[in-house]
Amino acid sequence: MSREKPITVVLDVDGTLVDTNYQHAIAWHRALCAHDYAVQLWRIHRHIGMGGDQIVAALIGEEAEERDGEAIRAEEGEAYGELIGEVQAMKGATELLRELHEDGAETILASSAKAEEVEHYVDLLDARDLVEGWTTSADVERTKPHPDLVQAALGKVGCDGPPVMVGDSTWDVKAAEAAGIPTLAVLTGGFSEEELREAGAAEVFESIDELRKDRAALSRLATPAAAKVS
Repeated sequence: MSREKPITVVLDVDGTLVDTNYQHAIAWHRALCAHDYAVQLWRIHRHIGMGGDQIVAALIGEEAEERDGEAIRAEEGEAYGELIGEVQAMKGATELLRELHEDGAETILASSAKAEEVEHYVDLLDARDLVEGWTTSADVERTKPHPDLVQAALGKVGCDGPPVMVGDSTWDVKAAEAAGIPTLAVLTGGFSEEELREAGAAEVFESIDELRKDRAALSRLATPAAAKVS
């Protein structure tokens, strides 16, 4: 993967590198129920990958967001805090980060989670010496599917080389597309290959561990010709 300018790999965290999507779905379900909103878990799961600033309105509407959004988000944070100890790294996630580091890629973790949650994931992945840095909810006002988080991640590394995004949800793909960079997606977030491709993913792998077998896909995708101009 050697090149004059190393590629920049923007890696989503939740559902991509760490197996959190279902814990988040349960936490949102508990938070919504606590405020008397009956939303079935399958509907919540379809929105996991959106940031907390987006998901409440998407699930129960703008009026309910204005009335109860902040309280629901606080409740979700508490509920998720009871579940985060169950979270495990995806198979091959740390190995991929190590291999990208050895390849010379500039890797940045793009997360809209709270700072303490991201710190937990970084330690879980043993990633502190393997990546250029990471984002948190404090870095942006709008989360996915808006491009702000991807742009903030790129800004942290300066984006010297051609960028590519790796994510697990349609929201990741749409955010990257809005930021003007191509996306390689994995199926570990529970979205189908068809859905991810329809959202704009250029390539889809079953998992991070499967991606490791063809890391060259990142270089193929992260070229000036493949990336869209913002």
